[in-house]
Amino acid sequence: MPGLTSFPPFPDDVPTHPLLVVDYQLVRLGDEHEIEKLWKAATELGFWYLKNHGVDDEVSEMFEMGRETIALPLEEKLKFEQGDDGTSFGYKAAGSNTIDQAGTRDITEFLNISKDDALAWPIPVHRTYPSTVNERMESTVEPFIQKSLAINHLLIDVLNDKLGLPKGTLASLHKPGEHSGCASRCIRAPPHTELERKTFLPAHTDFGSLSFLHNRLGGLQVLPPGAERWYYIKPLSGHAICNIGDALNIFSGGILRSNIHRVVPPPGEQAGHERWSLVFFTRPNDVVELRALTDKSQMIADAVTRAPVGKYEPGVTAKDWLIRRVKTRRARHWTGPENWNTREGTEDTPLPQQ
Repeated sequence: MPGLTSFPPFPDDVPTHPLLVVDYQLVRLGDEHEIEKLWKAATELGFWYLKNHGVDDEVSEMFEMGRETIALPLEEKLKFEQGDDGTSFGYKAAGSNTIDQAGTRDITEFLNISKDDALAWPIPVHRTYPSTVNERMESTVEPFIQKSLAINHLLIDVLNDKLGLPKGTLASLHKPGEHSGCASRCIRAPPHTELERKTFLPAHTDFGSLSFLHNRLGGLQVLPPGAERWYYIKPLSGHAICNIGDALNIFSGGILRSNIHRVVPPPGEQAGHERWSLVFFTRPNDVVELRALTDKSQMIADAVTRAPVGKYEPGVTAKDWLIRRVKTRRARHWTGPENWNTREGTEDTPLPQQ
C-alpha cells in the first residue's frame, strides 16, 4: 500500500533545502516561539514541515483509497475525468496536461475530491466519483478533509493575526460551508529510472491559500528566492509539508510567500518506485475577490506601496483564478510556446536553465 510500503532511503548526495519544523500542537496552544517560527517560514520561503498534526491514520487510509481508485480500468476512470473547461474536481488521466513550452504531455494521474462534495455527501454538489471513492466517502475522505480544514484554518487564523488583520478576516474568506475550490488530491507517478529526468509537475506556485502535503518519496523541489538551482525537500516520516499559495500571497500584499516549486522523479534508488503523494488544498470561497487587504491592515498597505502598481490586484475572483490556472494546463488548450505564460500565478523568481 502507498502509505505503508518500505522504500529506499532518501540519498544524502543530492542538493536539499532545509525547512523549519513547526509543531502544530504548540501553535494550537498559542506558544509564541512556535508562532514566530511559523511566521518566519511563511514569510521567507513559504514552506515548512508540520509535525504533531494528528492526521497520520487518515493519510494512510486516503493513500489506500487512492490506490484502489487508480487501479480501476482506464475506461472506468475516464467516466469521471475532470475535462477541459477548468474544472478542478475528478480524475486527471496521464497525458492530459502539458509540462513545458514544447507541449510535452505529463505522465502523472491524480484524483481530486471536492470539499463541497465530501461535506454534502451523498448529495452531489459539483460532480460524482468512482465507486471506490463513494464507498469510503464517510469513513475515509470526509474525516481527512475535516481534519485538514481544521489544521489549515488554524494556521491561517494565526497568520491573520500576525498580519495585523482584524480577527476572523481571513476566516471570512474561507468559510467551509460555502462553495470553494478546496480539494483533496491523491497523485500517482510511475517509476522513472531513465536517464532523461522527465518532470512530473512543472515549475509553479499553488493556486489557493494553503497546501497540506504528505509524501513518502523525494521529488519535490523548491527554488528559493534568488537561487540559481533547484533543491530537493527531503520527506520526513510523520511530518507534513505546508506551503503558502497565491491567494494568501495576494491577500497579504506579498508578505506571505507563494514560492515556486516543481516535482521531478525521486532521486537515487527511490526512482524505481511509484511516487504517491496526498495533498489538501485550502482555497478561498469561489466568490471572493483576490486583492490585497490594504484597507484592513497597515502592514499590508505598507507592503503594497513597495510593489509594482497592480501586482496584488488581479481583478478576478478565486474561482476565476483557479479555472484559468487549471484550464491553461490542459493539453487540449496548448497552442504553442506563446501561450505558456498564460498559466502563471504569483511567480517572481526567474527559472534556472536546468
